[in-house]
Amino acid sequence: MSALTGFRVVELAGSVAGEYCGKLLADFGAEIIKVEVPERGSPTRAMAPVLADGSDGSGLFAYLNTNKRSVVLDRGTADGVAALRKLVDTADAVIDDRARDGEGDWYRRHPDVVFCAITPFGQGAPPEFDDAASINVFHASGWGYHTPSHPDPTKPPLQGPGRFLADYEAGLDAALCVTASLFGRLHSGRGESIDISGQAVLASRADCILGRFITGEVIAEGHRGDFDQAGPAAFFACADGFVYLYMTSRAHWRGLKELMGHPDWLGAFEDDWLEFSVTAEKVAAFHRGFAAWIRDLAKDDASDRAQRLGVPLVPVNGAADLHDSPQYRHREFFQRVHHPVLGDAAYPTVPYAFSASPARITHAAPRLGQHTRQVLDGIDADRPRPRVTSPRLTPPMSPRGGPLEGVRVVELTKVWAGPYAGKLLAMLGAEVIKIETAASPEEMRAYGGTDIDHAPYFLSINPEILSVDLDIKSAEGMSRLRELIGRSDIVINNLRPGAMERQGLGYAQLSEIKPDIISVSIKMWGNDGPLGHQTGYAPCFAALAGLASLVGYRGGPPLGMSMRYGDSTVGAAAAYAAVVALLHRELTGAGQFVDVSAVETLSSMVGDCLLEQALTGRPLGPGANDHPDMCPHGCYPCADGAWITVAVADDAQWRALCEVLGAPSLARESRYAGFDERRCYAETLDADIGRLTQSHDAEGLARRLRAAGVPAGKSATALDVIGDQRLWDRGLYRFVSDHREGQRPIVGPSWRMARDQARIARGAPDLGEHTEYVLHGMLGAPSEAAGSTTGGT
Repeated sequence: MSALTGFRVVELAGSVAGEYCGKLLADFGAEIIKVEVPERGSPTRAMAPVLADGSDGSGLFAYLNTNKRSVVLDRGTADGVAALRKLVDTADAVIDDRARDGEGDWYRRHPDVVFCAITPFGQGAPPEFDDAASINVFHASGWGYHTPSHPDPTKPPLQGPGRFLADYEAGLDAALCVTASLFGRLHSGRGESIDISGQAVLASRADCILGRFITGEVIAEGHRGDFDQAGPAAFFACADGFVYLYMTSRAHWRGLKELMGHPDWLGAFEDDWLEFSVTAEKVAAFHRGFAAWIRDLAKDDASDRAQRLGVPLVPVNGAADLHDSPQYRHREFFQRVHHPVLGDAAYPTVPYAFSASPARITHAAPRLGQHTRQVLDGIDADRPRPRVTSPRLTPPMSPRGGPLEGVRVVELTKVWAGPYAGKLLAMLGAEVIKIETAASPEEMRAYGGTDIDHAPYFLSINPEILSVDLDIKSAEGMSRLRELIGRSDIVINNLRPGAMERQGLGYAQLSEIKPDIISVSIKMWGNDGPLGHQTGYAPCFAALAGLASLVGYRGGPPLGMSMRYGDSTVGAAAAYAAVVALLHRELTGAGQFVDVSAVETLSSMVGDCLLEQALTGRPLGPGANDHPDMCPHGCYPCADGAWITVAVADDAQWRALCEVLGAPSLARESRYAGFDERRCYAETLDADIGRLTQSHDAEGLARRLRAAGVPAGKSATALDVIGDQRLWDRGLYRFVSDHREGQRPIVGPSWRMARDQARIARGAPDLGEHTEYVLHGMLGAPSEAAGSTTGGT
């Protein structure tokens, strides 16, 4: 039995974000009943790549809708609405992608159902934003303006990897909130109404960047390099493709010198230059020398040699590389699926391996209406609802509400991905306890602050977290940690491969401490496989996962997503996996090991691209801002160095765009008359539009275009994002307690819950702030024992 077997979810959504949320639930065995309109079905059935005629020919729909059942209902008729209401009566959750109107207040009518609405800018946004395209949302979040890193300012910002990154991120947070709310419902019997904003989700993924900007601890300049890091990280051409090099430390530098055989020109660089003396001149000199050295080497061989010396050099993989990857074959990331129209192909699966209730693709995406009669004929039959086998909730130190209140998490994590997973669980109400020691504090405490308790990075990522100063290298400290694990539900770690096992904290040892424990491990490649020993950083994950190869200008080299992207997405996937495993434990009593691969997580963000390559065999590469279903579709210059995103889906929107730009004659040109013609002349078209937009104020032009029915938006700078009133009104930005100033602003949760939103009021902890509570109050150790097990504070 898979983890979510027994849950029924009605999917009303026809957007990529909504369908991806449903897919994430279906992966683990939830029964997803997809309600579609007559004749044409979901909009994604007509979206590229369309490889066969009819409603079953889209590769995108095939990817997003495995394991689902399709029911056709006409929601414009009384009979259709009545049937839908009966179907919702039988459901545990409903996924929608619009404001609910015309069908009554579903939440009020069904108080025990979890409703989740996923929209571009959240419930209550003006109607002009309803049709926003993925590129508009991506750029409204700030990520677009800062993609790629170290940009050429004369070239436009890019849409990121693939076509739907904003949608996949929104779907992931939605799935996390749905499963957390289903957990809460198991214990309370109450449903929930969840409001997901795609813009807020993506902005929240930049918490450690925006968190420093909103406090003023780092000044946002409004430049395209605001998200960048100084240093020599870059892409380099080699004999058979490209590699990506990321270096930040003296250890990396020494390994690189050994890798290159200590050429004389490296003598101009001090061993500590990466830490203390990075300059533009040094970076340029290094790039010239390294580019000459690497250009005749094979990417996999050079990367493997580098990794063995501790150097974060990785190949830039394309979709075909991933399908051939021995690591992905070992971990069975791809699964062959037979589709009745598209045939056999290797489908991406999931980036987390579950030891007790793994995810599987059991059947291909459904034909339109394939299950209508079967579902409606059985709609009145009694359906057993999931029930808790035995309650395991533990009252927390400070009750804050939220669907995960009563869940305790032990966090053995550092930097961003692991702590971000803990942050999301805490924001859903869990009690999250970070284990650290003054002798070796969490790495993020070392950057940018006056001391370890006032480091901006750490403060941004760790609100509502408890800190215990515990030296687990001592026998007494390890004994206390084992006691704490015995009273907890989840253990999360993102330590180096083998570190947990060497400390006696591998899953086998943890399950001896507590048989139903859930152990979540986050590693670059996961915990096994031929490449499982390697380590790296977020931009390395993106290069390995196939994302970097998709970002760049037409005919140019890969430039990659913003180098800051990746860690928080991996953390969100780990949090989702942890809650799924928690639900499974509530239903069966069984814990398990959850093995999360960071690289596979990012591959999942371009899953449709990976399937497209498998179905067509066509190589995929950088495509600028092109989109197969929209044209023009891109980012165009405006006055004062600003940029505007525009996404035209049909001829009516094209004519409206030309009218607003004061160029109606452009719409009548034969080369731009229809979609196919515009696609054929896309490069010329982009230049023509750019000349028309360059004198306009970006925000004003975007408002006029949206009023005319054209999806558009300013490409938001860091200043725009931290000043966005919509995000403040949603509570994405909020104030929490701060030991220095009383309060500090942070980046909070992307979601809003109508019934049981967790209270978020406490800022990140001082190191060891909660040691006494945990060791004395929770574990019952004598008060003086606390001092003997800590490294001091």
